[in-house]
Amino acid sequence: MPAQVILQPRPYASLPGKLLLLPLLPIQEPSKDLPSEIWTEILLHSLVSEVPGSTSWCWSLLSVCKTFRDIALPLIYSRVQISETHSLEKLYGRLQTADQKWDSIRRIPYSTPGRWVQTMDFSGLRFTGQQQALLLDSVLTSLFPLVPLLSELHINPSFVLSRRVLFSLCDRDGATNLRTLTGLTYVSPPSSRPEDDPFVQLLQCVPNLEQFELVGQGLEPVDYEWITPVEPPSMEYFRPLNLPKLRVLSLLSMHSSPLMLALLHSPLPALRKLTLTPYDDIPYPASLTSALITAHGHSLTSLLLFTLKSWPTRLRPSPDNLFSIAPKLRHLSLENPLPNLTLNEPHHLQILSIPRPRPEVWRALDRLFKYLPHLHVIRARDVKWIRTGISTVALSAGVQGEMREWKRRLARRHIRLLDGDWNEDSAA
Repeated sequence: MPAQVILQPRPYASLPGKLLLLPLLPIQEPSKDLPSEIWTEILLHSLVSEVPGSTSWCWSLLSVCKTFRDIALPLIYSRVQISETHSLEKLYGRLQTADQKWDSIRRIPYSTPGRWVQTMDFSGLRFTGQQQALLLDSVLTSLFPLVPLLSELHINPSFVLSRRVLFSLCDRDGATNLRTLTGLTYVSPPSSRPEDDPFVQLLQCVPNLEQFELVGQGLEPVDYEWITPVEPPSMEYFRPLNLPKLRVLSLLSMHSSPLMLALLHSPLPALRKLTLTPYDDIPYPASLTSALITAHGHSLTSLLLFTLKSWPTRLRPSPDNLFSIAPKLRHLSLENPLPNLTLNEPHHLQILSIPRPRPEVWRALDRLFKYLPHLHVIRARDVKWIRTGISTVALSAGVQGEMREWKRRLARRHIRLLDGDWNEDSAA
């Protein structure tokens, strides 16, 4: 109820008295401040939608007020994206200085801003020479123990991390918090025993890992003639890897390694997406790719066969029985030369990716369409639609002409044809 206002007449008035005034409008209550949780969500959405490479705006939030500083500072440090070596050195110096000043009296686990860091993205860091690689190796070795709550790590595959960096990553406090690990480069160790492989030792320390991406060294063309099947080491005393949450696994340019042997003999119940470089013409056990698909294909919903482009690029064949060893596939991406896939019963495949449309590829797929009733998208992985404004003659020539012919044929089967960017033809 609003407060009463009483009007007192002047003392010398002929009719003294008091007059009660009632306000026409209620008194407005003061506005309430937004809770810090709501401000956290607002600033988090703003920082996520920020243009990559622009950092001036996010740091300007710290000068608005003390409340904004307390909310925005942990959000800024939560995702660290670095593309220059000197920036990485400055980050390490900042975290190291804060860690030296930290004490246990405050009863807060770990120091700040080290404990705020959750994602570190170094994929944009360009390789400029061996000296830079050695510097990066030393900085990362000392940096990882300062970020115990790190959950995502992305590295540029151009850098080969040493054993001491991998041991620093897996032996630190909070190694179990790691969820995503991508962009690592694999170099086969001298020993063929999985127990001696530093990457196997790393995976034994990260039971909550959900995504793992590794790039191997591949094979030189002269190496194919010297590959001979060698009996793999005994796995009798090997302790299988404990990776119950691993959903996405990518092993590119790797035909055989102690790590692949460890994954072959470890249960991966949550694995749904597998990316491999095919080496089906190399017999087992010299190549473990086909064996890896067979071992874990029963749970896969996405299988991508892909060969990294290099010079010279030598494409290897893929298994022909992919549909039988991976019955739950929804997305299949093939590599040249396309395998002569066998299929005698209906399959639930929905998306099929091929390098590029060709007449011989159409003949191979035409006999499979009747067994793929749920197929609704075919993607040409290495081709892009020409933008609008090009002449009709150019649109009908070469690969573009073949793409439009495929689009016309697939439309009868209610199948969409998409390019490498998952776009439809806008010039039709």
